[in-house]
Amino acid sequence: MKYTKLMTLTLLALMLAACGKEETKTPASAPAQEEVDEKIENEETNEELVTDVVEEEPMEEVTTKPLYKLNEANWAFKPIADAPSKVVLLTIDDAPDKRSLEMAKTLKELNAPAIFFVNGHFLDTDEEKAVLKEIHAMGFAIGNHTQTHANLKDLTEEQQRAEIMQVSEKVEAIIGEKPKYFRAPFGSNTDFSKALVKEQGMLLMNWTYGYDWVSEYQDAKALTGIMVNSEFLTNGANLLMHDRVWTAAALKGIVEGLRGKGYEMIDPATIQGVTAE
Repeated sequence: MKYTKLMTLTLLALMLAACGKEETKTPASAPAQEEVDEKIENEETNEELVTDVVEEEPMEEVTTKPLYKLNEANWAFKPIADAPSKVVLLTIDDAPDKRSLEMAKTLKELNAPAIFFVNGHFLDTDEEKAVLKEIHAMGFAIGNHTQTHANLKDLTEEQQRAEIMQVSEKVEAIIGEKPKYFRAPFGSNTDFSKALVKEQGMLLMNWTYGYDWVSEYQDAKALTGIMVNSEFLTNGANLLMHDRVWTAAALKGIVEGLRGKGYEMIDPATIQGVTAE
């Protein structure tokens, strides 16, 4: 009997020992190795993400340095420092009458920047306003060309103010910003208009040459020829064109002809006096 009890106690002891070893080997609360690896991997990834956020530098404000300065002697542009000198500025007056959107699309396809000088009487309807908005959305600069295209020298100071300010206010209401450039109809300025334009932060300019109002050049081929081969074509020339059917038809040939001679187009945003320096 004693022997039987002893054997029973021995077996119980062995069983308890085995159970203890099994619990030590795989405790119920311990995660499997796959779970451990996944947790480590996730922690490493999170550390990398945190590091990226900490090390990321704040974005710097983008500014455009002026590359060209207006020469009031001939209304052309002189390069600043080492900016390319063989350039011209394209400008379109009397926008957005009937052909401005077509002209803007042509210039966009050619990657040729330009200023569209607008008259207020072409911004009365929703359709006209939509055209201006689309031209601006394509990246083209917008200039002030007065409300009714009147000769400023024939007007009182108050009338001149109305002619200029009405356009700036209309343009701002449509595209969200005021014009940065001003061109008087017929190139006719007064001391008052010059002072007002300067007060309003606009750059006043006329032009170096233009021909599309002359009867003999109211044809696409003739206009292209004179714009590309004019004796007045010089480095930095300020080219005047208008919203006209023959000018729209000649525009591609003019740009390609000028580029064929080695000229490129000035980006209006790089002109001194309107750049964010």
